[in-house]
Amino acid sequence: MKLYNPLITILLAINIAACGDSQKDKENYFSFDENNLKPIYQATDKVDLSLLNTKNKSIDSVAYFVNDKRISSVKGNGKFVLDLSGKKLGYQNIKALVYFEGDTISAKTRVEVASGIVPKLLKYTIVNTYNHDVDAFTEGFEFYRDTLVESTGQNGKSYFAKIDYKTGKAYKKVDIDQQYFGEGITVINNKIYQLTWQNETGFVYDANTLKIIKTFKYDNKVEGWGMTNDGKKIYHSDGTEKIWTMDPETQKLTDFINVYTNDSKIKSINELEWVNGKIYGNIWQKDAIAVINPQTGAVEQVLDLSALRAKVTNKDAEVLNGIAYNKKTNTIFVTGKNWDKMFEIKVNE
Repeated sequence: MKLYNPLITILLAINIAACGDSQKDKENYFSFDENNLKPIYQATDKVDLSLLNTKNKSIDSVAYFVNDKRISSVKGNGKFVLDLSGKKLGYQNIKALVYFEGDTISAKTRVEVASGIVPKLLKYTIVNTYNHDVDAFTEGFEFYRDTLVESTGQNGKSYFAKIDYKTGKAYKKVDIDQQYFGEGITVINNKIYQLTWQNETGFVYDANTLKIIKTFKYDNKVEGWGMTNDGKKIYHSDGTEKIWTMDPETQKLTDFINVYTNDSKIKSINELEWVNGKIYGNIWQKDAIAVINPQTGAVEQVLDLSALRAKVTNKDAEVLNGIAYNKKTNTIFVTGKNWDKMFEIKVNE
């Protein structure tokens, strides 16, 4: 029979009690009251934030951070109101740093912010209908001077070309290496920039000779989808709700916007076009174009082109994808992957 020393037992009990709660236990002292939070907010809303104090600890103060930037502090466990005006659309990561009884613990939550704008439905009229190469799996579509430049996808079949839009025929064509799936293009400073889908690789060409100038790697692990530019910056979609800004000189991704309507994010933004200060974006698997504010990501208008899809006779036609703005005529040329037609349309409200 094993004998226990009662003194040792008492000392052990005292030692365990002195240790108190572990760090993991302390992390549960405070949490945001999720019952007070809505599933989604609008950019004009304010968020009432309050902390649950499950152990009734004596709180000295709370510092609040949004996306790791300190924005305010309150004494004790006072409520904090977060004004969403001017905040980026999408998720806002919120942290509370709680100072209490000589210790510090953080609590985290996040809120999703949608646009405060209800998109308007645009109307359009068909100005002209042209032929389009049914073998072209369209990824990029843009006018350079009076010439239409088109890029296409599919491994082993990708190319970009200068197109006679009146006939739909390519008169100058550059094939892409078979390892690449070609994606969006844009022309800025007399250079053609082209993305590839999942290779994290892009190319720069001379816009006149079409000779390659350089190959570059994306500096973020994103996919390449659509491209456009405003004359200074390049805009690059990646298949999510994000549209990145790229520096044409360095090809570095410098910032991004998240694309939202008034009640939801718009995923799979595809081919892009800059039209009178707005970004027109194809939505993957939708026969519609979102008109996007390039500063905020808010979808301000929507262009439903499903009626055009119905006019396409090629049975193997894929989705709408291809937007090219002609500044001289103030018309937009649209087509789709493997469409046999290209439409010149005039957009109005």
